[in-house]
Amino acid sequence: MSPDLDVAVVGAGIAGLTAAFELQRAGLQVRVYEAAEQVGGRMATARTHGFQVDTGAEQISPRGYQATWELLHRLGLRASDVPPIGRPMSVWRDGEPRSGFASARGLLTGAGLSPRARLELLRLGESVDADHPERSALGGTTVAEFARSHHRDLHDYLLQPAASFFFWDTARSSAAALLGLQRAVGDAAAWRTYRDGMDVPCLRMAACLDVRTGQPVREVVDDGSGARLRIGDDVVSARQVLLCVPAPIAAELHANPPAEEAEFLGACTFTCALKVGLPLDAPLELPGRPYLLVTPRAEEDVLAGVVFDDVKNPACVPPGKGLLTAYTNTGTTRELFAAGDDEVTSRVAAAVSRYLPGFTHRGGLVHRHRNALPECTPAALAALPRFRTRPIGPVDYAGDWTILRPHSEGAVRTAALAASRTLSRLGSPLPV
Repeated sequence: MSPDLDVAVVGAGIAGLTAAFELQRAGLQVRVYEAAEQVGGRMATARTHGFQVDTGAEQISPRGYQATWELLHRLGLRASDVPPIGRPMSVWRDGEPRSGFASARGLLTGAGLSPRARLELLRLGESVDADHPERSALGGTTVAEFARSHHRDLHDYLLQPAASFFFWDTARSSAAALLGLQRAVGDAAAWRTYRDGMDVPCLRMAACLDVRTGQPVREVVDDGSGARLRIGDDVVSARQVLLCVPAPIAAELHANPPAEEAEFLGACTFTCALKVGLPLDAPLELPGRPYLLVTPRAEEDVLAGVVFDDVKNPACVPPGKGLLTAYTNTGTTRELFAAGDDEVTSRVAAAVSRYLPGFTHRGGLVHRHRNALPECTPAALAALPRFRTRPIGPVDYAGDWTILRPHSEGAVRTAALAASRTLSRLGSPLPV
């Protein structure tokens, strides 16, 4: 009996949609299954009462995102659709925000680093290939271990706060992965955001694809020549299945992965994330008007950072209003992840008030990601080379975790690779 589809894609985040988009352009019959009621995954945007809240990813870079910019061009998005943020990041130290975090200007302003630490930063000299962090001599070294041989400020006011962008614990995640990512994306002063929400490219692609939202896949079985998907009480067959979901979910779904895949799926752990949008009756800002305040663990027990969304993207709020998004540090995330929205909002708002005394907000929009980003541990890096060289089978994968490059560029790049692998295996589409 012939299969129902050429390709079934599981997951309607940017990886799954990009893979489906490219395969459909090549003439294959493709269908996307998404467990949630909306597309976007970790690039989803919530829209309510005129406020636009990016629930996961916040920005992209003009550097190190080549595959993403090529995709945006194919989707008809222009530079004006992804405007520059144009404002700095600040890091909190000793009771005040220090401007220039993660940018070249930080060497002049200090950005929370002492003069001695800045000199040591210039001599750091660690060059890591962001596409192959496993090849670095630092692949088996955690961020915390790497930092021990350097000035304490480099961990407390640079490496740890930078790791918090990925919701990483520096005692678990690889120094090679973090240094490679920082090198790839460059100066934060040049970063951009999507004017109409981070999910814009996902919405563009979904509009021209067969996407079934609210349909969780329960199991995927490789039958040798193709694969079967169990979706509720139904079984769908496909010549190829692409699992474009986080590694822990892929491991649960794939009933019979080969050994080299199972090893990496088991090693590739993910962090969880907790973000709270706080609508305001009027904008609030800090000296220097940063769009993001980083709050290091050396200074703050609850938060990892606060995004001033109306500074980052004025189009995300109604006229005259303001919006903050606060995200918690790893310890608080574990503590509050299962708590009710009211408790989460109360704890987070109390922490924000330490930096913005007297601020009031109109409720809270709580967003949880159980599988936010790959941790990029030394164990995962060690298992990655064998996974990279896996043969092309009826079940394949795409997502930032498949190359341990935890951002949307990693997702888009691996989606293009998965599409290429699929085409090389399937060749021509099913007869209509």
